[in-house]
Amino acid sequence: MPTAKPPLKYHLAEDTIDQKDIDRLIGWLQSNPRLTKDRLTLQLEEKWSRWLGAKYSVFCNSGSSANLLMYYALLLSGRLKNKKVVVPSTGWVTSLAPAIQFGFEPLLCETDPDTFGLDLDYLESLLKQHEPASVMLVQVLGIPHKMEALLRLKEKYGFFLMEDTCAAVGSSAYGKKLGCFGDLGSFSFYFGHQASTIEGGMISTDDKGLYDLLLMLRSHGWSKDLDEPAHRSLVQKYEVDDFHRPFVFYEPGFNLRSTDLNAFIGLHQIEKLDGMATQRHENHLRYLKHLKDHFYVQRWEDPQAKISSIHFAAVAESREQRRSIINALTEHGIETRIFSAASLGRHPFWFNRYGKVNFPVADRIYSSGFFLPNHASLKAEAVDFIAQVVLEAVCVEKS
Repeated sequence: MPTAKPPLKYHLAEDTIDQKDIDRLIGWLQSNPRLTKDRLTLQLEEKWSRWLGAKYSVFCNSGSSANLLMYYALLLSGRLKNKKVVVPSTGWVTSLAPAIQFGFEPLLCETDPDTFGLDLDYLESLLKQHEPASVMLVQVLGIPHKMEALLRLKEKYGFFLMEDTCAAVGSSAYGKKLGCFGDLGSFSFYFGHQASTIEGGMISTDDKGLYDLLLMLRSHGWSKDLDEPAHRSLVQKYEVDDFHRPFVFYEPGFNLRSTDLNAFIGLHQIEKLDGMATQRHENHLRYLKHLKDHFYVQRWEDPQAKISSIHFAAVAESREQRRSIINALTEHGIETRIFSAASLGRHPFWFNRYGKVNFPVADRIYSSGFFLPNHASLKAEAVDFIAQVVLEAVCVEKS
């Protein structure tokens, strides 16, 4: 008979929606408000843009949908010189899936050995050989990538940059928040992420043309959500009878809207986000102090960076060592998991279409990487204990 697992004492992630948020939500629901997308969604988009430092933001139903909308807006913008896009080998499946779904030609890039983002030398070789029109960057687990060097490549080769910040909400570097460096930035508000709206996502941009496309593509392809000048421009361009407004569909869009219920929660999450990100930053640095000399871990350039990491990631020496660590964590009631996705070229959705790819850095993370808990509820003594369990597991294996 299998041995029962001990009860969890330390979760990998905790909900950022607390009892005060629930009580506030109950009070609002008792006022019989409009729950579907309405004015609170607009308020959330405006408040998020101010907090982030972007001109425009579009709230949708998930971070995965945010990525989908980024790809599609670029595709329909008419501004891409081709459909080639560089995609990261380390990320989440929905960082890449829209490229396949929309008929792009994805070019898989090796992982940077420091940040686990795009390897910039490998990226430049792809830029020289293929001249792709766009690049997808993942800010992996909240660790800022080498953005100054990446932006120099952007200037040199002239590609559009999508910045997947779904697991990096609240991180900042080089004087600005992550998600503001690309032409488009995506964010996730899923349970256990740095802020939650139950389910939800956001796309932010400074580009008005892309913003208008995002608004239409999120909601069926109609112009209902556009400002009046943008709407009138479409009416004149296509010579449509405006009597049919709002039921004129200018693009083949989706229904990826969220709701005012989610937006109500999000408005108060933003107020707590800086404090929650600071706690994640402190926890990450504390883990790093304990583990950096014993494991392969992510590193970043900017000493002033804020690391609002979603988990602390480490890479063991081998699969066997990782197994020993995970067993020890489980025995102590500490939730963990292997480094999710890690090397996307090793997954069937990729190699069934494009063949198997071997990338030394990404493959090492895939074979030996693991996650440790990090969230705003995790205190210093818990970080110390979890790190000690990991170190003792290594010592036991070596003895």
